[in-house]
Amino acid sequence: MERVMNRVLIEDPFKVDKHRAAKPLYAALVPDEIFKGSHFERRFVTPFGGVWEKLAYLAAKNGIGNAELQKRITGNIPEERLNRIAQVLRNLEHPAKGKKRVKPNWEEELAFVLEGKGQLIPTTVITDIYVEDESQKKSFAFEIKAPLPNSDQTKVSKEKVLKLYAMKPRKISNAFFVLPYNPYGKREDYGWSFPKRWFDMIEDDVVLIGQEFWDFLGGVGTYDLFIKEINKLGKKYKDRIYKEYLGIEPGDNVFNL
Repeated sequence: MERVMNRVLIEDPFKVDKHRAAKPLYAALVPDEIFKGSHFERRFVTPFGGVWEKLAYLAAKNGIGNAELQKRITGNIPEERLNRIAQVLRNLEHPAKGKKRVKPNWEEELAFVLEGKGQLIPTTVITDIYVEDESQKKSFAFEIKAPLPNSDQTKVSKEKVLKLYAMKPRKISNAFFVLPYNPYGKREDYGWSFPKRWFDMIEDDVVLIGQEFWDFLGGVGTYDLFIKEINKLGKKYKDRIYKEYLGIEPGDNVFNL
């Protein structure tokens, strides 16, 4: 968070004159304060992807056990399984002419892929975080994306997860597509359309969202503790953002640009 504050206050501050010169139409119609907020948001959200992974690493180290970021997992996949993975992704992305788009169904897709045989092809998958539970002799791979991922990101993650399950012999016990936070609240209310093109975000067991992910890594209560600590940290930085970036006292409703 200190890096974000340094960037918006020193390295890349919002400059009203520059904004008005670059976007005169927008500046004429919309208050500068709106774009000042957007300026901060972009510089906050973009680097946050790596933060989720680091937090997951810490949760896993204090919960399940061993953890590794950007783990390279190499194994052999029958050639026909690779072809079937490509077919699954193609069907989800491009519906057959005159037909409705295929809806994702993880169990059916995985069963279809695993029926494939053929020559073994060496394949490497780099997963966001790899975790080993030594007591249970199990290992897990997680593809962690922002809470509102785009379609291409989700497609790449689905391909990785399918490949991990397709390896023969399998190198991990389970692999998951993860959203570390649910801006919609309950899982059944998750409504962002792009990942729903590739996963059934409500029903697929291969998907973990918010609390179920953090408690899986660190044990029951990890998510609640995480939110509690973030709230403590948030009070400090909210006050700084109000005063140092927006130029107002907390509780005021007038910006001072």
